[in-house]
Amino acid sequence: MTVVTRFAPSPTGTLHVGNLRTALHNWLFARRHGGTFLLRIDDTDQARSEERFVESIRADLAWMGLTPDREERQSARFDRYEARFAELVADGRVYPAYETAQELELKRKVLLGRGLPPVYDRAALALTDADRATLEAEGVRPHWRFKLDHDEAIGWDDLVRGPQHFEAKLLSDPVVRRADGSWLYLLPSVIDDIDMGVTHVVRGEDHVSNTASQIQMFTALGGAVPGFAHEALLTGAEGKLSKRLGSLGIDHFREMGIEPQALIALLARLGTSDPVEPFADPAPLVAGFDFGRFGRAPARFDETELAQLNARIVHQLPYAAVSNRLPMGIDAAGWDAIRPNLNTVAEAADWWAVVEGPIAAPPVETDDRDFLAQARAVAEGLDWSADPWRALTDALKAATGRKGKALFLPLRRALTGRDHGPDMAALLPLIGKDRALERLATG
Repeated sequence: MTVVTRFAPSPTGTLHVGNLRTALHNWLFARRHGGTFLLRIDDTDQARSEERFVESIRADLAWMGLTPDREERQSARFDRYEARFAELVADGRVYPAYETAQELELKRKVLLGRGLPPVYDRAALALTDADRATLEAEGVRPHWRFKLDHDEAIGWDDLVRGPQHFEAKLLSDPVVRRADGSWLYLLPSVIDDIDMGVTHVVRGEDHVSNTASQIQMFTALGGAVPGFAHEALLTGAEGKLSKRLGSLGIDHFREMGIEPQALIALLARLGTSDPVEPFADPAPLVAGFDFGRFGRAPARFDETELAQLNARIVHQLPYAAVSNRLPMGIDAAGWDAIRPNLNTVAEAADWWAVVEGPIAAPPVETDDRDFLAQARAVAEGLDWSADPWRALTDALKAATGRKGKALFLPLRRALTGRDHGPDMAALLPLIGKDRALERLATG
């Protein structure tokens, strides 16, 4: 079997971190099994769907490197939905219902008040042709429900949650089409999954009960039932379901300076017991991806952890991967020198400003003035084509007896204006002789 997964966002807004995780897991699973990853734009809600969000979805996936093998759009398939809908109506598996939203809510409250599950009572099935004609003559338009087979127990072996079991009689016949003729996602999604050969549906655990209904739709339409993986939802760092997670998208992460590799590395293993590791190349994540390693407990998304992971990935990035984002003048040697001190690539500009100057060095301690003057004299006579930092510190150590912090800190402060930073052996050649002499003289 060739594995086919699909990521099916609705273009009614931008993707958030939960959507990105779903897209990533669909992509990883398809790549792990040498299969196909589809992007399906679920734009049946024409009133709310916007083309700018379609473009945003494509751009976000491209930024993360999740290139789909094929793209489909539901808005191009309305004729197909009509044809299959008509088949289900003819087979008695879809029927019209005329209750208003208020009437349905009243029924629901009555059942709950009696301690009963709020299952639709199928009153619409008791209507005669004459009853329906009267209602429609009065301007009442029906919504449409899929008739579940109450004699059939619904079950599947979920890739995350394990064996699942539902009694169909305890579920309401789901509404698949609104009174205005527009589609809810349930039926078009099943039709698409059949036609597109989707073998595995990966989504959040909030869709579990929908899956139970959709399994019967697959059967009614003569399609193969795919495998399902229902993942635990994400929670915020505070351990509670967070509305903020619904607003965290690619723009937010870009503003933080997050690399796509960091987001992939975190989301690929969040919810498993596997260590989150700074993989700049997703190949190990693809090779080890397994839904059986995900737990059922909510997965905790922590931006602090993401930022720390990002720094570790930045430290691995080669110059070629970042050169187009660096300030003019930084070459491979410059990148290698400052890279270990960066949390984000954007911070390279701060350290390059230290190299090129001018810098604001802190006031020099009285005990260090003669030492820095001596350092300048030594620096002036060094061979700067070799290892000027080692030569400078070795000479000063021999001449002054200073060592450790007393030797290195005054030099670092005078040369960079900071107490900490990149390895001076790599940084000093970038600063160069002329700037170094000037800074030592100022000190």
